[in-house]
Amino acid sequence: MSCTPEVGRLLGLLAAAKPRGVVAESGTGTGVGTAWLHSGLGAAARLVTVERDRELAHRVAADFADDQRVRVLTGDWRMLEQHAPFDLFFCDGGGKRDHPQLVVDLLAPGGVLVLDDFTPSPGWPPRFDGDVDQLRVFYLTHPDLQATEVLTTPTSSAVIAVRRS
Repeated sequence: MSCTPEVGRLLGLLAAAKPRGVVAESGTGTGVGTAWLHSGLGAAARLVTVERDRELAHRVAADFADDQRVRVLTGDWRMLEQHAPFDLFFCDGGGKRDHPQLVVDLLAPGGVLVLDDFTPSPGWPPRFDGDVDQLRVFYLTHPDLQATEVLTTPTSSAVIAVRRS
């Protein structure tokens, strides 16, 4: 899966809103989300992204080799911890489901979290495949976050959250 253009435009916008920020991405993949984040990256900002697949990570690193603001790591998503706190965190790979509290903990006060690839749910609590989507409830009701869910396409949504100060 790759970052959709709708989510990509959102990522570029949010990166531009943090012109001196530390921006992170878990799950680099082929670098589409990375490129969108990079499109809004300020001159004083930096972007760190991590990918488990060594070949994919090396390809993306080569794509951004001329930009000192971008660092592509190869390995587990928890490698991002040494670069935290983040002003913007696109959690598209590891962490989102397996360690949601750690994802929240990596945000700086005022830091923005983007989680995509959700299926829209019209009611509360949000449901997926007939069951309450506990993961979405975690992020949407977390006491350290101000969060909302936005439609990115008619069939997909994203949770956008800001870490409270």
